[in-house]
Amino acid sequence: MSRSGQQGVAPARVVAVGSFTLPRGHWFPLHRHPVHQLAWSRTGLLTVRAEQRSWLLPPTMALWIPRTVRHATGTTDGAHMRSPYVDPERCPVGWPDPTVVAVPPLLRELIDHLAGPSLPPPARGRAEAVLFDLLRPVPVRTVTATPPTDPRARLVADALAVDPADDRTLESWGRAAGTSGRTLARLFAAQTGTSFGRWREQLRMQAALPLLAAGLTVESVARRVGYASASSFVAAFHRILGVTPRQYFP
Repeated sequence: MSRSGQQGVAPARVVAVGSFTLPRGHWFPLHRHPVHQLAWSRTGLLTVRAEQRSWLLPPTMALWIPRTVRHATGTTDGAHMRSPYVDPERCPVGWPDPTVVAVPPLLRELIDHLAGPSLPPPARGRAEAVLFDLLRPVPVRTVTATPPTDPRARLVADALAVDPADDRTLESWGRAAGTSGRTLARLFAAQTGTSFGRWREQLRMQAALPLLAAGLTVESVARRVGYASASSFVAAFHRILGVTPRQYFP
């Protein structure tokens, strides 16, 4: 077990599976491994931050993290991680960057199978080969709503984090923050790297993912995060994440 609380790969194996429970709000701080990791949670919504990006991963998705990539892993509401760690010297996967992969039922059961402590070497070798065959990238984009640092813009960002459905204009927010809407627009563009409208959409998607993972309907989630209809929410979800809510949470 490493200082980060996560395991490395055993010398006799190509794949070793680490299992650990993350309580609500728990984070493994920024760290790196000498081996590749497939960050996956059997239950709960897992968040991984790496290379100035953030991925929110339901049990139907995992993140391939190449060796030495610094990352932080955590959860808002709790998760049970079951992560394969892969010996880079004997790994057929050559992805140089963090890559989201689908976790269909067969891969899920195969990870559980490889977690068994007494799997004979020939059976383990066959299972490891199938695991690598099942790794398929999915076109999921990251969701990042970096908060601004200026106190006036941060007031707006903090309020929207509490209530992402608040649809006040920048001019209205400017009156609340003691500045102008034009100034707020400049601050958001300079300090978040995107426009206020785009930033708010990213924030709404961040708020929507845990609600969808908890089983709420698309219609209910759309209303909670500020969309007038399910169709407008689905269109925004697809535009930002690259897939529909049904593809993200099959």
